Amino acid sequence: MSFVSNLFKRNSVYVATIFGGAFVFQGFFDVAVTNWYENHNKGKLWKDIKGNLGASEDDEDDE
Repeated sequence: MSFVSNLFKRNSVYVATIFGGAFVFQGFFDVAVTNWYENHNKGKLWKDIKGNLGASEDDEDDE
């Protein structure tokens, strides 16, 4: 308890810790949600189907 009370004696340290923690949490949360979304929608996203669309358009031009 002594460490925490000494660390947060000054308001500027307390606010900086909160902002730093929020910044780090935002980074981890963004990566986690993006990975979940891409795994949940695998095969439906543009990066997954853009190669298939180009090949099918070339086939239609040959007819």
